Amino acid sequence: MTKADLINIVAEKAHLQHRQAEIVVNMVFDMMSDALKRDDRIEIRGFGSFVNRSYGSYQGRNPKTGQVVQVPPKRVPFFKVGKELKEMVDYPDGRGEVAPEKK
Repeated sequence: MTKADLINIVAEKAHLQHRQAEIVVNMVFDMMSDALKRDDRIEIRGFGSFVNRSYGSYQGRNPKTGQVVQVPPKRVPFFKVGKELKEMVDYPDGRGEVAPEKK
């Protein structure tokens, strides 16, 4: 699903004009981005949580030149899936059978 698909679905299900749905979706993503910039944790019950993971600096290698370079520390957003979503994906019909793999 793309962002455009999400906007179309929100517009349809919430009976909004396309532009209104686009504003809502963009607002949600902006608020989530701002929270992660502040290093806040985002928890959506039944879905999952977003947190920043911190990585220290380390020595790496430039793949083109082979030169050793110092890689600075960084924070990277990380998503941890919630139990309910994980079970819904693993067992879509609720019978306890694992979903078949897509080819």
